[in-house]
Amino acid sequence: MAAKPLVLVDGSSYLYRAFHAMPALTSSAGEPTGATYGVINMLRRLLREYEPERMAVVFDAPGKTFRDDLYADYKANRPPMPDELSRQVEAIHQLVDALGLPRLVEDGVEADDVIATLARRAAANGTEVLISTGDKDLAQLVNDHITLVNTMNDTVLDREAVLEKFGVPPERIVDYLALVGDTSDNIPGVEKVGPKTAVKWLNEYGDLDGVIAAAPEMKGKIGENLRDALERLPRNRELVTVRDDVALDRAPADLERASPDPDALESWYRRLEFQGWLSDLLSGRGPEADGDGDPAGEPESGERAATEVVRDREALDAWVERLRTARVVTLDTETTSLEVMRAALVGIAVADGDGAAYIPVAHADPGPEGQLDRATVLDALRPVLTDPDRPKLGHNLKYDLSILARAGVELAGVDHDTMLESYVLDSTGSRHDLDTLALKHLGRRTTSFEAVAGKGAKQVTFDQVPLETAAPYAAEDVEVTRDLHARLWPELQGDKGLAALYRDIEMPLVPVLARMERRGVRIDRDLLGTISAELAERMGELERAAHDAAGQSFNLASPKQIQTILFEEQGLPVKQRTPKGQPSTAEAVLQELADDGWELPRLILEHRGYAKLKSTYTDKLPELINPETGRIHTSLHQAVTATGRLSSADPNLQNIPVRSETGKRIRQAFIAAEGCRLVAADYSQIELRIMAHLSGDEGLKRAFAAGEDIHRATAAEVFDTPPDQVGEDQRRAAKAINFGLIYGMSAWGLARQLGIERDEAQSYVDRYFERYPGVRTYMDETRERARSQGWVETVFGRRLHLPEIHAGNAQRRQYAERTAINAPMQGTAADIIKRAMIEVEAWLQGPDAPVARMVLQVHDELILEVAEGAESALTDGLRERMTAAADLAVPLEVEVGIGANWGEAH
Repeated sequence: MAAKPLVLVDGSSYLYRAFHAMPALTSSAGEPTGATYGVINMLRRLLREYEPERMAVVFDAPGKTFRDDLYADYKANRPPMPDELSRQVEAIHQLVDALGLPRLVEDGVEADDVIATLARRAAANGTEVLISTGDKDLAQLVNDHITLVNTMNDTVLDREAVLEKFGVPPERIVDYLALVGDTSDNIPGVEKVGPKTAVKWLNEYGDLDGVIAAAPEMKGKIGENLRDALERLPRNRELVTVRDDVALDRAPADLERASPDPDALESWYRRLEFQGWLSDLLSGRGPEADGDGDPAGEPESGERAATEVVRDREALDAWVERLRTARVVTLDTETTSLEVMRAALVGIAVADGDGAAYIPVAHADPGPEGQLDRATVLDALRPVLTDPDRPKLGHNLKYDLSILARAGVELAGVDHDTMLESYVLDSTGSRHDLDTLALKHLGRRTTSFEAVAGKGAKQVTFDQVPLETAAPYAAEDVEVTRDLHARLWPELQGDKGLAALYRDIEMPLVPVLARMERRGVRIDRDLLGTISAELAERMGELERAAHDAAGQSFNLASPKQIQTILFEEQGLPVKQRTPKGQPSTAEAVLQELADDGWELPRLILEHRGYAKLKSTYTDKLPELINPETGRIHTSLHQAVTATGRLSSADPNLQNIPVRSETGKRIRQAFIAAEGCRLVAADYSQIELRIMAHLSGDEGLKRAFAAGEDIHRATAAEVFDTPPDQVGEDQRRAAKAINFGLIYGMSAWGLARQLGIERDEAQSYVDRYFERYPGVRTYMDETRERARSQGWVETVFGRRLHLPEIHAGNAQRRQYAERTAINAPMQGTAADIIKRAMIEVEAWLQGPDAPVARMVLQVHDELILEVAEGAESALTDGLRERMTAAADLAVPLEVEVGIGANWGEAH
């Protein structure tokens, strides 16, 4: 279309399609946003691609239409609009208005009829019309001037495309729909007549009237079905024909776009947390910008003053004095890498309550004015940075702490971190990076690193960035951090539980994790090479076995080839489908098929498992050994998981299999330094103990207090058997119940795990709750509490938000309910081990402690490196501090192992 078309949007069609197509997005307040995002995203895309001068978004009006009068059962099979969708309709309507788009709703007719009337009138005047819809009914409108577009799958239907898709031209679409019917509108077509037969008849007999006339001569069951439908076919035709004669107050020429309302858009984008669109709006980049290209709104912070760049000793001394008297010192380091053990310090940005500055120390080209050398700057700043009484503020201060430590400055007074403030306030609400938080809380779009350093292969390290670009970027970070703290810290202080969690656990943990990362752990490169070779050999054996089972060679890493062999050639049952309708080959699906006894899925799964271990660990770990330290240095992240557990990256050490032989061998490659041993201390059944504490169940508390084998004790209760007569199968079943209930396992899931019938599994669960009634009460009360307040919390006050607890989709809602039960236990376990790490580190830093240091934390386990001869002193003190990390209704137990490597100690 050369000229700008009139764009007509079928809002009702996209309302439902977006609802079903989009994931269940919610704001941090629990407001559903998925359908809203889908519809508005489509509108923004249309505005961007077609830049229409005239446009309308048309929605169905509530209440009956003329079609209901014509046919009482019209759309009678449609359920009412899901609550999760109906809650979004107002937001969608308001956003359409705020975008300056005419919004039409006409009583007594459907959106299709309004669109047809406007399209035909415009086309009659030679105007090009683009109808954005997913509704096949509107294909009847297509002609030389009217085209359909579906922005959800990027399909465009002109006259030729309609013929190719349906097999009939646009003028025969009504006849086609009358024959095949429309289940979504409860319009019954001719029984057993699908698209192929309808197309054949229409091509043979010309139109619906021709088909009706030929009905008496048609033979067989299909002819009989046609004759049975003759009475309703004229009515069908009337039902599926869109009206183009609706009396409207507005003509096509009246559908001019109005100017967007930037205040309303900003308000809605903030409320629904559409951060990217808010960024576009504030920067004037998106389709919401007004006609002259000016931004449709300005950041709250307004224009920034020129950044002060500290290049001489006089300016440096002035800033040292300012920081020495500052209430809070905000700082951020600029470096050559995100890898803390490989990064070189390039500059330091600092801010007090009045301003900010950038102090370059290692830019490749500082310009004619030069820069101070690193030693001079660090020596001058050292008294302030190492002063524990001068509070420090940053964003992800753990990184800056390690960068400065490697440069010889031990940062003290680490008081506040805006990343952790955001995380403690709501771990699930958004990402916690500086750019996202600035936009969310300050309405400020920050400069991205790519904007100053370039992208991809052309990206340079920060020392290569010109100072006139680098300085404002660096200063902006500390300014935003300072302003974010002013916004977030009062909110945290308003909740005593969250403030205590932040002050007593998260912030004291920062220097502990920084030191652990810098210490790293030794790796046996040769052993990993041996394991890698063994895995490659085993993978080859599995590949040959899989080829034999398939009767052909194929790529075990190709989902498409696996799909063809399993479901088309071997006819295995389809357990699940992809969003595109193809049989899924996901791990859970293959596992289910393997559990059902199918050999090929088992071989593929086993091959996948070995391939993942090889690529992730045995091949990758040697590449991550730091050449200076000879160790690997994983990054421990505090602000990633919803429950408060630490996660690790580069490498991720959380997913090494615990029970498999290969997993054990990989652990053997984590070794102690010369003259040292590794000690592994693991909380025993900590989540079950937390369940006993939270539920207050007397039976569970009694078993733990007596030091009983909890699985044997549970088996004795469930199977009504004396503990000393419990068999291994009974104990295994009890263990599955104990852990399964924590993670919300159903009786069906328990039956699959134990290989028993569902009724038998249900009886196990019922007997469990009879013996431990406090557990059932806890679960019921926790679900109810989650529904009423939208969150649950740990023993130490960590709040775990559940935005989908009221989801209309039952599967998502049930998942949120299971999470509500499990999250307090996982979160409390995370809090406990963090408290233990803080206490153990403080002890080991003391003068009378054994020579030892924490090097890893994985799940509920701490791994320490200890000097030979000091093992006994370490294990005694370690067990004492770990068991004292929480005062629960049942005792905490810690299992401690010692060895030359992690595998031996674990």
